Amino acid sequence: MNIANHVERIAREAPGRKAIVFEGRDVRYGALDAFANALAGALKANGVRRGDRIALYLPNIPAFMLAYLAGQKVGAIVVSINSMFKSEEVKYIVNDSGARLMFTTAELLPNVPRDQCPALGKIVNCEGVAAGEIGLGDWLAAGKAQFTTEDMNPDDPAALLYSSGTTGFPKGVTLTHNNIISNTRAAVHCSGHSSADRLAIFLPLFHVFAQNYIMNAGFEAGATLVLFRRFVPDVVLEEIQRQRVTMFFGVPTIYIALLGANVPKEKLASIRYYFSAAATMPQEISRRWTDTYGPAVHEGYGLTECSPCAAYNHVSRHKFGSVGTAIEDFEVKIFDEKDKEVARGEWGEIVMRGPGVMKEYWGKPEETAQALRSGWLHSGDIGSMDEDGYVFIVDRVKDMINVSGFKVWPAEVENYLYQIPEIREVAVYGIPDPLKGEAVCAAVVPKEGAQLTPEYVIDWCREKLAAYKTPARVDIVKELPKSATGKILKRMLRQQQ
Repeated sequence: MNIANHVERIAREAPGRKAIVFEGRDVRYGALDAFANALAGALKANGVRRGDRIALYLPNIPAFMLAYLAGQKVGAIVVSINSMFKSEEVKYIVNDSGARLMFTTAELLPNVPRDQCPALGKIVNCEGVAAGEIGLGDWLAAGKAQFTTEDMNPDDPAALLYSSGTTGFPKGVTLTHNNIISNTRAAVHCSGHSSADRLAIFLPLFHVFAQNYIMNAGFEAGATLVLFRRFVPDVVLEEIQRQRVTMFFGVPTIYIALLGANVPKEKLASIRYYFSAAATMPQEISRRWTDTYGPAVHEGYGLTECSPCAAYNHVSRHKFGSVGTAIEDFEVKIFDEKDKEVARGEWGEIVMRGPGVMKEYWGKPEETAQALRSGWLHSGDIGSMDEDGYVFIVDRVKDMINVSGFKVWPAEVENYLYQIPEIREVAVYGIPDPLKGEAVCAAVVPKEGAQLTPEYVIDWCREKLAAYKTPARVDIVKELPKSATGKILKRMLRQQQ
């Protein structure tokens, strides 16, 4: 067993099929596998062995996919580092993982404090000019097109993906070969990737969503991956038309942005399938998208800790507003605070178990035991399940607002606020209140040219919501802080208070 077997299989069956399209160039499956073999040989020649950690501190460029495959072929553990991280963050992950080799670019190289990373030996430059550094091209030229891929055990670690670190330092989520292979095959089954598809990848490859649900699942299906450095709407839309992209994977903020820009339907005419994950899709946005563009936005649910998908809406019967039912070989339940299952329709914590659930948090046995207690992965998300087994997400436990003892779930208030036509984007969060403990605050981004005042928003909410759910304060802002994957960072809004 080895994750890289998927590319090897397609390289044998259809070597001339396009694997990657990037900035006017393409790489065929036969060439991709040959390049990965050459790089794997170079890694082995430079002392990388089974179980060693290699770091990928790279933007969305083909070298990321190449280094990932080569690392898997030698049996190394691939460590993904957010390409937006700076030196202190890079140092933490390199040292925590014990990475001994890194792939990066000339632009990112100044953020690598190698003198403070004792285990880090060689650095391979994959793009740009970096005097005195090993070049990716040199290693590829020195390698051979044949390589015997390591046969890994199902439980052998394959990848370390670091959690977003919303509290404390990030944790290295250890995913095994079986975790990733089982989950990518489930993704192909759920979303219907095929060899005829062309998948847009503008979400960051260092994140589990793009890495597994799009990249690895796309390779598993033998599809063509149309790669972008980042989401730049005009660039992405133009290439979607040129390449006749058929599958579009985004996060809610991207769908919000495209709706706000009134993108003409013909620019998306080639797309047969839309998917959203990584954050809860507001129901109003989902309705508006379907009304405007036709196809429903399918949703998945999961965590980095489950590779990432645990539920999907849906192969057979789509239910609006749900993230679906458990995917094959997974179980999803709703637990109370005593880790007991609640009745259908009641709220509780979403828990799951199945072949995609992580092996551990790297080097953190206590945190691992807490997350996997009672044999279930505890998500930290609040949700409910209906009689048909469909899961509905309420919100994150940590985002719940306590107003004089009343629970306010930000997602509920946000769903109502998105009904105001002048609002483009919104984030609801709690702020300290000397009398009530917490109060509801809404940060609102108006649509371009819209006239919107805090008083109007508050008055509108008073007519629709209970008094304790109505925002006590509304801030009109130009933009909301977001992570590299497009998640709105409410912790930064709270910190600004």
